[in-house]
Amino acid sequence: MAGLDQKSPNVLLQSLCCRITGKSEADVAHQFQYAVRVIGSNYAPTIERDEFLVGEKIKKELVKQRREADAALFSELHRKLQSQGVLKNRWSILYLLLSLCEDPRKPPSRVANYTALFAQALPRDAHSTPYYCARPQSLPLGYPDRTQTAQSSGSMGSSGVSSLGVYAVNGPTPTPQSLLQGHQSHVVGDSLRQQLGSRLAWNLPSFSAATSRGPPNSVGRSAPRPRREGDISGTVEISEAALVRDILYVFQGIDGKFIKMCSSENCYKIDAKTAISKSLRDTTSRLAELGWLHNKVRKYTDQRSLDRAFGLVGQSFCAALHQELKEYYRLLSVLHSQLQLEDDQGVNLGAESSLTLRRLLVWTYDPKIRLKTLAALVDYCQGRKGGELASAVHAYGKTGDPYMRALVQHILGLVSHPILNFLYRWIYDGELEDTYHEFFVASDPTVKTDRLWHDKYTLRKSMIPSFITMDQARKVLLTGKSINFLHQVCHDRTTPGKITPAAKSADSPKDAAELFTDLEGAFQGKIDAAYFETSKYLLDVLNKNYLLLEHMQAMRRYLLLGQGDFIRHLMDLLKPELARPATTLYQHNLTGILETAVRATNAQFDSPEILKRLDVRLLEVSPGDTGWDVFSLDYHVDGPIATVFTRECMSHYLRVFNFLWRAKRMEYILTDIWKGQMCNAKLLKGMPELSGVLHQCHILASEMVHFIHQMQYYITFEVLECSWDELWNRVQQAQDLDHIIAAHEVFLDTIISRCLLDTNSRALLNQLRAIFDQIIEFQNAQETLYRAALEELELRLQFEEKKREREKEGEWGVTAAQEEEENRRIQAYRETIPKTRSQLRILTHFYQGIVQQFLVLLMTSSDESLQFLSFRLDFNEHYKAREPRLRVSLGTTRGRRNPNM
Repeated sequence: MAGLDQKSPNVLLQSLCCRITGKSEADVAHQFQYAVRVIGSNYAPTIERDEFLVGEKIKKELVKQRREADAALFSELHRKLQSQGVLKNRWSILYLLLSLCEDPRKPPSRVANYTALFAQALPRDAHSTPYYCARPQSLPLGYPDRTQTAQSSGSMGSSGVSSLGVYAVNGPTPTPQSLLQGHQSHVVGDSLRQQLGSRLAWNLPSFSAATSRGPPNSVGRSAPRPRREGDISGTVEISEAALVRDILYVFQGIDGKFIKMCSSENCYKIDAKTAISKSLRDTTSRLAELGWLHNKVRKYTDQRSLDRAFGLVGQSFCAALHQELKEYYRLLSVLHSQLQLEDDQGVNLGAESSLTLRRLLVWTYDPKIRLKTLAALVDYCQGRKGGELASAVHAYGKTGDPYMRALVQHILGLVSHPILNFLYRWIYDGELEDTYHEFFVASDPTVKTDRLWHDKYTLRKSMIPSFITMDQARKVLLTGKSINFLHQVCHDRTTPGKITPAAKSADSPKDAAELFTDLEGAFQGKIDAAYFETSKYLLDVLNKNYLLLEHMQAMRRYLLLGQGDFIRHLMDLLKPELARPATTLYQHNLTGILETAVRATNAQFDSPEILKRLDVRLLEVSPGDTGWDVFSLDYHVDGPIATVFTRECMSHYLRVFNFLWRAKRMEYILTDIWKGQMCNAKLLKGMPELSGVLHQCHILASEMVHFIHQMQYYITFEVLECSWDELWNRVQQAQDLDHIIAAHEVFLDTIISRCLLDTNSRALLNQLRAIFDQIIEFQNAQETLYRAALEELELRLQFEEKKREREKEGEWGVTAAQEEEENRRIQAYRETIPKTRSQLRILTHFYQGIVQQFLVLLMTSSDESLQFLSFRLDFNEHYKAREPRLRVSLGTTRGRRNPNM
């Protein structure tokens, strides 16, 4: 046998014929010819591949032979065989045992009459396997096939075409196995050849008889009736065989002889004049729909495959459609080969084995459903590309049919694979090679580096696939943007592999489909890992290398006046300079004063990186402005920190600083007013005529001090400190740079609105500035009063001193003329006091009126903190007693806040 192993199968088969017949090789040539046809024929019995059914048949056969003990022994042995798990194809072994236990003299019940078959001449391809019988190569996606239940007792004849309807829906459909059983020697070849070989000797007499008689007549395919010369289509009835041949061409989108595409109705139909029964016409129309669906899908793929602008996602969609059409063509190839084989051999195999319209209707049932899904998908995806196309495919997967859902999931895996590649390149390398704008991250090449974080990369919302949430898309955007920010703005040369430990994986379309179906698991995990690691690394670089948090604290200390000792000392040093007209100021002089204030206070202990950014800025000068109106501190920002402290943010800081600086100046002025009153109170005791005026000044100054102190408390603690505490907590908990930017913008918006600098508080701000102007007017009026009073006091003291000196010399202290002149001067001074008192009364009236209006606006504000501020400003209801509108507003507001009172 070792020598036989090296021989060809034909030589071995010839040796088998010689051994069975006992004749020489020359005498068994004819029998060898029949044996070759038996082995190579595609007419094979339908074989049950169910191990349980084959085992039950063996036991039934043993029971029929009254061998119950053997049946029990077989059952026990079969159970042990199953528990061992050594053999993989146990059903093949059992089928061989079943074939051996059958009586070879008994005619086979399920094998067709081979006599008619062996009477044929040997075909040209007897020694080779036809192309249409080759086992189809499985595609790379290992989707499970449907259980082949159609190969049981419901077969339609020995040709094995009965299970053509087994058209797998989950994944690319393999060629129906039952049509290929006669040629798939890898599946059932061994057991089938042994069975046929054992029966060959018993059938030899019938072979010889069949050779001498020729092919027997049996009921088979009815041949088309020959058309007479001069007949027209309306008078000759078309046979079903001709319609079958036509419909196979229509399946491929090709017009047949009788079935053609009707352009007006957009369907395949038979000419109404053609003589054909209604049932055949209806069946043909139902079958022709398959060709129309094929044309629809094929037209879309042909058009889009040549369109390069369709992008990678679109080309993947076309490739998925091509793959499905390829499997559809494989089915058509089998049907054509079956029809061609019957025509070439010229043998009637029986009505149960021929191709008919009804059998085609059954066999194409699943392919038709599949093509309907593809055609509907093509219609729905018209005009879509990129992520929008993936969303359309994903929407079609929401069906209750598991086979259709598996089909759409398979297509979605192919379509989403380019998107997954885009995503991986972006979150791991920061690279965006989206030539046809298919990805949901868009890049603007015109944006400069300083605006990279804010404007260069955005979300293209129309391209976000429906199976990716907005939060996941935002994390994807931030991850890639962080990598580009590190490389281009921070000039960090760390490789992306060291930033993100997750390695890139070249996922296949199947992996892509599985990944996108598990959005809350593996997909979310990959995005989160890349997002958290990259964002954490970026924040570490900004905090350690660029001192982001230190710069933020410096803004609070200097631009928001948080460094109290520095601000007070700076104001003391700047007072002489800022009292001058704004046009006489020079920035270099003010810069020198700033450096002096830094060296003299705790500001000197700040980092040099922070102090070198602190500078003086002069605002635009208007006519009549003093230095107080145009002076401002400035803080220079550049590089990565400019992403957080943008120009808009710095303009907000500048506005807040000017407001706080003016409010601080009011506090500074009132402090000087109070000091002037305290210092001059004893000096002016000798001028009793001033007591009323001084008392009036003291009362007005007390009102102003109370107002400014309450405003300062509100701004410093309720606005700045509370907002800063919220900002600092959010910054400490920030997961990415966007969170820091958002928290910082919220902080600035809060202090802008609560410091009355937004558009909604314009009226309040105008009233507050008017109050500040009245304080300055009061300062000027009091300084004028004290200046005149001190000059008068000096003159009186000089007169008294001169009088004492003359008395010491023994002379009269004063003459009558001098005393009269002194009295006239004192009287003239006393006449100015009512005018001063009147000015102070007018100033008080204006001030109180403005404050009352300010309180009314506060009470009508929607901000509760401003309403509470009005309560503190009028804690003793001093203004409420003077202003009726304020009483109405207070009552209305309290009624609105406490409806049960």
